[in-house]
Amino acid sequence: MTDTPDTADTPAISSLSFEAAMGELESIVRHLESGDVSLEKSVALYERGHALRAHCEARLAAAQARIEQVSLGADGQAAATAPFGEG
Repeated sequence: MTDTPDTADTPAISSLSFEAAMGELESIVRHLESGDVSLEKSVALYERGHALRAHCEARLAAAQARIEQVSLGADGQAAATAPFGEG
């Protein structure tokens, strides 16, 4: 299959946006599920997929940490903010 680039042509995972990493991860899953790859290529794809999954989890955790919950005062204006998940 040609929708997953060769290792030499792949961008560094740390430079990928969440969406780009998820897209590549989905492509790797399709590639592995097809069964049309050698064992060596399957292992390399699995390793990259594992790293992509970790990158996506880290990006999600960072995004969640930035989300703030806005508390409104009696006048309807933002009175305070609290980290996501509190309050």
